[in-house]
Amino acid sequence: MTFDEAYDALLARWGVPVEQLELTDEFGTTHVNACGPADGPPVVLLPGHGATSAVWFAVAPRLAERYRVYAIDVIVDAGRSTNTGRKPKTPADLHAWLTNVLDGLGIEQAALCAHSYGSWIALTFTIANPGRVNRLALLDPTDGYLGLRVPYILRAVPSLLRPSRKTTESFLRWETQGLAVDPLVLELAGLAAEQPSTPFVRTKRPTDAQLRALSPAPLVFIAGRSKSQNPDQLTARVTTLTPSATVVHLPNATHHSLPTLHTDEILPELEKYLA
Repeated sequence: MTFDEAYDALLARWGVPVEQLELTDEFGTTHVNACGPADGPPVVLLPGHGATSAVWFAVAPRLAERYRVYAIDVIVDAGRSTNTGRKPKTPADLHAWLTNVLDGLGIEQAALCAHSYGSWIALTFTIANPGRVNRLALLDPTDGYLGLRVPYILRAVPSLLRPSRKTTESFLRWETQGLAVDPLVLELAGLAAEQPSTPFVRTKRPTDAQLRALSPAPLVFIAGRSKSQNPDQLTARVTTLTPSATVVHLPNATHHSLPTLHTDEILPELEKYLA
């Protein structure tokens, strides 16, 4: 199976009509998978590193019953977005890119829902552009409130230094600890690792003062079995620095079992928060 075949196969899992949009700006072409009523309140989905927007198949269709959902392939990551123009090198560059995407979609203010690296983009974008975001949902956010565990970083090194299908799938199986992750999700991530892409922008954690001033109050899902960061420490950081946040614990989730698993726990909380 090729990367495009795997990507399209996951899109077929959405089970709703998906409009594939291409937006061009100074950075290149951004691919967006859109679904739901055209006049519905906008919800923007950002995936974790290497996952592509197609992995929102368990979340997007449910949200599309009420919202206009835009699942975006990040310009510096795997997917169908192509960074043929200016190369993003800083968080501010990524914020400029996301601003261009929202402008291109005609969105003045949106709800952001994101996972992992996408959560870092969404969180820092909200801090920099609070007027553009009315809701902020973060699924096991990394490098926002807490840094990554050293064992996780060391285990990820082979898949980062020499990206390949084999090393990526091995890393994801290790982190998901035997959970029933969809084989097609693993296959797409492995194939994505071998696709050419611009190096992702290095993360820079927000300051404590920025997190204390964060608005809107976020919804934060914390994976209880995550190997990426310590769940208890993440909970403490969120509740201490952003006491207005709603924190939802997913005791059986790992970092990379999101966002495709545990939707019975995620969706009711997400729908309540977005309403």
